[in-house]
Amino acid sequence: MPPDVLLSVAEVRKGFGADAARVEIFAGVSLTIAAGDFVAIAGPSGCGKSTLLHLFAGLDKPDGGEIRLLGKSWGELSLEARASLRGEAIGFVFQLHHLLPELTAEENVALPLFIAGVSEGDGRKQARELLAEVGLTGRAGAFPRTLSGGERQRVAIARAVVRRPRLLLCDEPTGSLDPAHADEVFTLLVRVARERAGAMVLVTHDAALAGRCERQLRLTVAGLDPVSPD
Repeated sequence: MPPDVLLSVAEVRKGFGADAARVEIFAGVSLTIAAGDFVAIAGPSGCGKSTLLHLFAGLDKPDGGEIRLLGKSWGELSLEARASLRGEAIGFVFQLHHLLPELTAEENVALPLFIAGVSEGDGRKQARELLAEVGLTGRAGAFPRTLSGGERQRVAIARAVVRRPRLLLCDEPTGSLDPAHADEVFTLLVRVARERAGAMVLVTHDAALAGRCERQLRLTVAGLDPVSPD
């Protein structure tokens, strides 16, 4: 695999149930993500976009095909090795921020660093600096319940990129925000991803949002189809 290829997906399929009751979600999904790629995968709600992201991240197993991250096949790794690779190489941004309510903004952002063995002092310093980068200077000590929806998502973005992931996976990252805040947060997400991540894959049902990515694909039962820019 070429050195700049981060994610390689070959003929992946996934469904639920068995025999006559089986429901095929998608089959024949093939995709290559290289360093610097900004890719949108669009499709209506319920078509399997989130499931596909989980497969990319090794959080679920496909029914067929192979997925490789940094040249390593998820299917050949132990649970421990999966967790280690995921922590080192992948950042996540979800529709709901999934911040820990008992931790401050600073502590939420620093948590991946602490898990990686970074000292508390260094972790907190890096978290404060990154919070400033996403426009939250002075909010490091705030708890999630005191932050607005847009502020919580900014914290979530900072947490996702604090370890400079090779691949940033975003699942409807602005879906819980009103249009004005969604546009603001997405603009921030793209900027931060370019500065601190190797590549980004965004899944969304919003065609306008997908259109702001350099490469657009649509998920169907038969796989991924390219979408021509307008």
